[in-house]
Amino acid sequence: MTADNQKITTFLMFTGQAEEAMNFYISLFDDSEITNVLHQENGKVLHATFTLKGQSYMCIDSPINHDFTFTPSISLFVKCDSLDEVSGLFEKLSHGGSVLMELGEIPGYEKFGWVQDQYGVSWQLSLLQK
Repeated sequence: MTADNQKITTFLMFTGQAEEAMNFYISLFDDSEITNVLHQENGKVLHATFTLKGQSYMCIDSPINHDFTFTPSISLFVKCDSLDEVSGLFEKLSHGGSVLMELGEIPGYEKFGWVQDQYGVSWQLSLLQK
């Protein structure tokens, strides 16, 4: 399925760092790009779309102050292809964020780790056992 045919899209609401976060994310994954950005008058993101490994995402910078943000109860689950990939993503995504579960071996996975990045988005990073 191509991103254009995707029927359900993950939508991320940032509080001023949407464009910075998108640029960071597309730097980490192959087959990734920012496909559209509309800015508010203040330069913040009104609406944007981007792809990571061909998967489509949407995001905004919320113009409204609110008492909530991202929570680890919803996370992006990434199936990695190599030990280098899972280790590199774990290091880069946890930098400036927090480690929710150290990268290690768990049943069914050669490596698995869970991090919350510097923007508050939670990522589960996995490498299946061979």
